[in-house]
Amino acid sequence: MSTATETFTGGGGVGLLDRERIIAKPGFNRWLVPPAALAIHLCIGMAYGFSVFWLPLTKSIGITASTTCADMTLISALFTTSCDWRVSDLGWIYTLFFVLLGSSAAIWGGWLEKAGPRKAGFVSAICWCGGIAIAAIGVMTHQLWLMWLGAGVIGGIGLGLGYISPVSTLIKWFPDRRGMATGMAIMGFGGGAMIGAPLADMLMNTFKSATSVGVWQTFFVMAAIYFVFMMGGAFGYRIPPAGWKPEGWTPPADKSAMITTRHVHLRDAHKTRQFWLIWAVLCLNVSAGIGVIGMASPMLQEIFAGSLLGQPDLKFSDLSPEQLTAIAAIAAGFTGLLSLFNIGGRFFWASLSDKIGRKNTYFTFFALGIVLYALAPWAAGLGSKILFVGMFCIILSMYGGGFATIPAYLADIFGTQFVGAIHGRLLTAWATAGIIGPVVVNYIREAQIAAGIPRAQVYDFTMYILAGMLALGFIANLFVRPLADKWFMSDAEVASLQAKTKAASVGPTGSFGIGTGGFDGKAAIAWAIVGLPILWGVWITLQKTFVLFG
Repeated sequence: MSTATETFTGGGGVGLLDRERIIAKPGFNRWLVPPAALAIHLCIGMAYGFSVFWLPLTKSIGITASTTCADMTLISALFTTSCDWRVSDLGWIYTLFFVLLGSSAAIWGGWLEKAGPRKAGFVSAICWCGGIAIAAIGVMTHQLWLMWLGAGVIGGIGLGLGYISPVSTLIKWFPDRRGMATGMAIMGFGGGAMIGAPLADMLMNTFKSATSVGVWQTFFVMAAIYFVFMMGGAFGYRIPPAGWKPEGWTPPADKSAMITTRHVHLRDAHKTRQFWLIWAVLCLNVSAGIGVIGMASPMLQEIFAGSLLGQPDLKFSDLSPEQLTAIAAIAAGFTGLLSLFNIGGRFFWASLSDKIGRKNTYFTFFALGIVLYALAPWAAGLGSKILFVGMFCIILSMYGGGFATIPAYLADIFGTQFVGAIHGRLLTAWATAGIIGPVVVNYIREAQIAAGIPRAQVYDFTMYILAGMLALGFIANLFVRPLADKWFMSDAEVASLQAKTKAASVGPTGSFGIGTGGFDGKAAIAWAIVGLPILWGVWITLQKTFVLFG
């Protein structure tokens, strides 16, 4: 193998954040890149856990009880300083998170490919942490519009840039394990709330007083903590020089026809049928899963009701206020368990896709998901908590696995040159699913209740609808084929795009002494920094889930 003594010559005009600055040098260990990505994803993943602030914020003026105003509208809620906010007013921040995530990823994905992951990670940290700090000022001054602008809009832009910042980088560092690499990073986004929500709860309890519910102080502290972690992640990013490949690795001779070695330009990707088929694959898989996530707690309570308390004869409508409170705590354990499977599924399924292929992985999601959704009403009818919960744990693992597998699927079909930007555009499927899934579950549930269907059965029809969505996803995945030659860039065009990342005085391919080292001491420290918070979050979540089967 050729070995270079330097991969960056430090030419004039190269800034600290520029892409050219972070080209790896000989001796760099590629296993330092995934923890850098995790450091960012674990922080922005707190977007999933922001609902922990809603109830305290509904008492930010009254402190012990909400100061309500009967005539308050959504518009007046944005500017009032004398009325406490409602959960519905605050919930728009959550909507803004994911609308802006998908939009910013689509808009600035192309810029990211040119600017590099360090600059994208840096801007993400400024936006996400700065947005939370602005939201803290909004709480202090009791201005909801400032919270929407800070956390929702500016923070949402940070979410999008942070989410896609490591995708193309990790795929290029791990051509031999694309699925595993992206699974490790995107697992962090699913696990962010598992760490952030209990941390926020602890901080609010520390800061609350006779004059404050402790939210604005918590926002400032978490913004500071996240800023340190995200900056560490951004400055930990490195990119391989063009032509780099892992030491001793060569692409298999019998490589699947579904994995291209060529590259499609960003300007052409959305013009292909394959892009929109994969868009539908992601949208339908996410629509089914996100609908369940949004209704997991009430679904378990309404279906099993008194049986959660060892009194199977009690229906949901027969429960006392005290019993409703008790089963709500048990249902929290269910949602925590689903979160663990959502997280674990991101790594498990994405890693498995390296063995069985991305298309086959999605076939598994859809085929197994159809069966599980169709059988869920049967499991509920049996009154088997273990069977019902087990089914949805598998379903949520495939929901998370779908997010983690899609970047590698795109790299297989479109190549790696613009995969981060293409992935950014594809995330509009997530924004669409965020509307479709909850609407289907919520409105069908309301219609079933209005029709007089017992609470324990109001989700039966919904499960069949979700199974139908997955059947459509199965068909879309079936039609994904390799791209025609006309869509790929010429070798000269690729070489021109990659010119700035070429290693000095080396041959066209090789390891260049980069990426070796395995799990050495430096890598162990980096993984411990992100791994210990994950383990803490898992432990806290497991303590809550013990109540479910205790």
